[in-house]
This record gives sequence, C-alpha cells and structure tokens, in this order.
Amino acid sequence: MSILPILLWPDPRLVETAVPVQEITPEIETLAADMLETMYAAPGRGLAAPQVGVMQRIFVMDAGWKEGKSDPLVCINPMLQEIGEERQVNDEGCLSIPGVTASVNRPAQVQMVWTGLNGGRYVQSFDGFAAACVQHELDHLDGVVTFDHLPADDRTALIAEYNAQ
Repeated sequence: MSILPILLWPDPRLVETAVPVQEITPEIETLAADMLETMYAAPGRGLAAPQVGVMQRIFVMDAGWKEGKSDPLVCINPMLQEIGEERQVNDEGCLSIPGVTASVNRPAQVQMVWTGLNGGRYVQSFDGFAAACVQHELDHLDGVVTFDHLPADDRTALIAEYNAQ
C-alpha cells in the first residue's frame, strides 16, 4: 500500500465529474487500499478518487474511526437512493482544502447504494455526521467542493482565509 498525494484546491481536476468504474480490477483494489491508507494518514474520514487525481467514481470513508468506531467503506459507483427531508448544518473540513472549515447545510439522512470491492451491491442508510460524509464524498465525484455550497460572502471569506495560509 502507498500513501497517495492529495490534490489541493484550486486544482482543476477537483471540479471535473468522475466516470463510472467499469470493472473491479486488481488496480481498483490497490487504489482502494491506497486511498484508505492515505485517508487515515491525512488524517481524514473520507477520500474520493478525484482528490488523488483518479477520475473514477470511487470513494472511501470511515466516519467513526476518530471516535474508536472504525467501519471502513469502499464505495464504487455510489448513488443516493433516498434523501430525507430534515436538514442539518455540519462544520466540514476537506483534505483538498486543508485548514478551512465550512458550515454546510445538508440533508440529515440519506440512503446510498453502491458496489463493494467484492462486486456485491450494498444499500445503507446514513444519518448525522455519516450522512454529511457520504454527501461530501459524492460531491467530489461530481466535481463539487465545499466552497460551492456556501453563500457568496461566506465563500469569498473562506477562500481568502485559505489563500492566507
């Protein structure tokens, strides 16, 4: 396994839409393992393939590992199947925008379907922080970054904070 370099905003690849994974190959398995190692080393709770320069629809996450509740997921070609009506505001960080935290309003509950490394199809509901994590990583697959969720004034202020580092 290897720790991969993480792209930093405003790298243009971070605003591209990732393409579906066509087949689970040994290369995809290695990518997933490397992404998990990279995520834990960063340290983060999620990492999408575009953040390491791979424009494919795969992300890894482990929403609870920092609290000792490790449950790593490798999500290939993920899609939201259901979105709850209740909303929540979370303070979100991003490995591609280090040092900046943004308050992002998202649905508090989502249900996602994805393919695992074993080729199986999975469906799971997520709520709270895990729901925000899922949506954040899905955003990366669609070329959306945290800044894109913010009102113009907040976005401008956070970009200035990021650039001042």
